[in-house]
Amino acid sequence: MTAALAGQAQAKGGRWRWLPGDHHVHTKYSAKPDTLYTVAQQVAAARRHGLSWLAVTDHGGPLHRRHGARQAATDIARARQDNHDLVLFQGLEWNVPAGEHASVLVAPGRDELEVLTEFERRFDAVVNDTGASTRAHRQLATEAARWLGAQIRRGRVAAGVIVVNHPGNSGSYAPSELRALLDSETSMVAALEGGPGHQAAGIPATIGGAGRGRCGYDASPGTKSHPGYPPAAYRTHGGFDWAVATVGGLWDALLAEGRSVAVTASSDVHRVFGDGWSSGGPATDDGFYPDPVWTGRPALGHGDFWPGQYSRTHLGVRDLTHVSVVRALQAGRTWVDHGRLIDAVEVSVTGSTSLAPVTLGGVTAVEAGGQVEVTVQVTPAAGPNHAGVLPRLRRVDLIAGPITGAPGPDTASAADTRVVTSWEIGRSAQPVRLRHVFSDVEQPFYLRLRGTDGQVSAPGSDEPRQDPIGEVDPWSDLWFYTSAVFITVTD
Repeated sequence: MTAALAGQAQAKGGRWRWLPGDHHVHTKYSAKPDTLYTVAQQVAAARRHGLSWLAVTDHGGPLHRRHGARQAATDIARARQDNHDLVLFQGLEWNVPAGEHASVLVAPGRDELEVLTEFERRFDAVVNDTGASTRAHRQLATEAARWLGAQIRRGRVAAGVIVVNHPGNSGSYAPSELRALLDSETSMVAALEGGPGHQAAGIPATIGGAGRGRCGYDASPGTKSHPGYPPAAYRTHGGFDWAVATVGGLWDALLAEGRSVAVTASSDVHRVFGDGWSSGGPATDDGFYPDPVWTGRPALGHGDFWPGQYSRTHLGVRDLTHVSVVRALQAGRTWVDHGRLIDAVEVSVTGSTSLAPVTLGGVTAVEAGGQVEVTVQVTPAAGPNHAGVLPRLRRVDLIAGPITGAPGPDTASAADTRVVTSWEIGRSAQPVRLRHVFSDVEQPFYLRLRGTDGQVSAPGSDEPRQDPIGEVDPWSDLWFYTSAVFITVTD
C-alpha cells in the first residue's frame, strides 16, 4: 500500500446522500470588473436549478481585500439566514503564486472572514505581485496551503479545502507544481476542476455567443507555460480539461501514484449567456459596488451558465453542513455531469477481503489472485434539462490503471491506464445496473467511470472530441465523470 493510500479515509457502508453544488461562482464584489451579479442573484439561481451547496469565490485583489470581501460577507450572512436548505460558502478565487487560479473554501468558524482576508493579504499573487514563475513564488503557494491548515488546527475555521481551477487553461501548472501543491498539506489541495466553467463560451458569435474556445480554453503556450504539454492541453475535450478527459493523462498519472484527487465541475459564472442584466458601473473609490441593471435585452458575447444550469458537482455526504461538503471533496466522494445528463450514479466496489463495499473515494482490499466486483447503477434523466431537451445516456466506460507509485516529478501520463469495458445503454428510461469483475488481481489499481450521450466523439474513436473554437453547442456533447476508487492487494 502506498503512503497516499495508507492515509486515505475509507468510504464504507451505508448510503450517502449525493447532493449537487458549485464551488466556483462570482458576484459583483470580485476584484475584476467582469462580474455582474449580487449574492442574492447567485443564490436564487442555485436554488432554481436544484443545488444544495454553493461557494461564492470572488477574485482576489487589493479592492476585494479592502472592501469587497467584507461587503460580500454581509450579503452572505443575510442569504444564509434566508436559505437554511442551502449550504453557502464565502470563499476566494485565489490567484496562486507562480500558478493560475484555485477555489479556497472554508467552513465557518469564529474567524471565517478574517482567515480569508488574511490568506488573501499574505498569499494572493495579485495582491503581492507574486505571479511570476519563480522558485520563491512556487514555495509561497505551498506555504499558503500549510498556513490554511494551521488556522484550522487553531480552531479559527472548522475546515478548509482548495480546488485547482481550470488546470490546463494556460499550461502554467507543471505536473511537478501540482504535485507540490497536493503534498503541501494533507488533504488541503484535494481536487481538479476537470469540468471548467464558461461552458457557453464556445457558442458561435453569429447566434449571440462569445465565439471563443469552450470554457475560454483558446490560449497558446506562454512564458509561464510548462513546455512539456502538447497543443491539445490548451483546449477542452467534450467540455473537460485535457488533464481529466485524456485516458492515461495527467489526472490518471496522479491517481496512479495512489493520490485521491477528486474531480469537480463548476459554472465559474461571471456573465450569463443571453441574459438581460448589464453592469451597474465600476466600484467607486470608497469601495461601493453598484447592483446590476436590468435592460431586458439579451446580452451578446457572454459565455456562462447559471449555477446548476449546466454544470454540477455531486458530493456524497451524510448530512448537509459546511464541514460535510469539505470532507466529501477531500475524500473524493464526487461525480460531475453536464447538461443534467443523468440523475444519479451509484458505484459500489467490493474486494474479496473487505467486509463491506466502498464507493467513490474509498479504498478496498483484495488478496493476491482474488477478485474485485464493481457494481454501478445509473439513473437516467427523468425530465428535460435547461435547454428543454431530455438527454439520453448512450455509453458508460469503466477506466482502470495500476498503482505504480511515484514517477518523475513532471510525469504527465499513465501509459497502462485504459478503458477496461464499455456498456452501451440504449434508450432506457429506467435505472440501469452494470457489473464488472476484475479477476486474478495481483497488483494495486484504481478505477473510475465516465459516460456520454454519444453525440460527439473524436474522429475514429469513442474518446471526447477536442472542442473547436467558436463552434460548440454545449447541450449536444454531454459527459459525466466520477472520482476514483482504489484497490490494494494483500498477501
